[in-house]
Amino acid sequence: MSTLSTVRPGDTVRITTDTSTEPFWRAAKERRLVAPRCAACGTFRMPPTPFCPECRSTDIDWVELSGEAEVYSYSVVHGFPGHPDLLLVAAVVDLAGAPGARLVTNIVGIDPGTVEIGMRVTVDFSPISDGWMLPVFRATEGR
Repeated sequence: MSTLSTVRPGDTVRITTDTSTEPFWRAAKERRLVAPRCAACGTFRMPPTPFCPECRSTDIDWVELSGEAEVYSYSVVHGFPGHPDLLLVAAVVDLAGAPGARLVTNIVGIDPGTVEIGMRVTVDFSPISDGWMLPVFRATEGR
C-alpha cells in the first residue's frame, strides 16, 4: 500500500496579492486557471509581473487556460516544518496554452514514485486561508 501525496493543511497557507497577482488569485477562487499575456507582444509570463519582460509593456490580457499541464521538474518532500508526516510532490509545470509560462505547484493524490518528467497533469483547487483556492495538479487519467 502506497502513501499518496497531499498539500499543506489549507489553514497554514497564506497569500498576499497586489495589482499584478490579484487577477490570478481571483480566478483561482472561481476554480479557473489563468495566465497573463502581454497585450502588446503576446508573451506569457508567470509569475504575473507589472510589465512584460520582453517589451516592457504594462498592457495585460488574462487568458483562461484549459488547466492541462506537463511536469517540467519535481521533488518529493518528506515532512514539512510542523507537519512531519506530510508527503508532498513539489513541482514546476508547463502550462498548456501558455507557451513559456510555468507554475510552481504540488502534484496531489499520487504515489510519488510514479511521478515523471513530461507527465500530463490537470489542475484542481485546494482551499486555503481567507477563502482563497490554491491551484494544485493531479495526474491526467489515461496518462
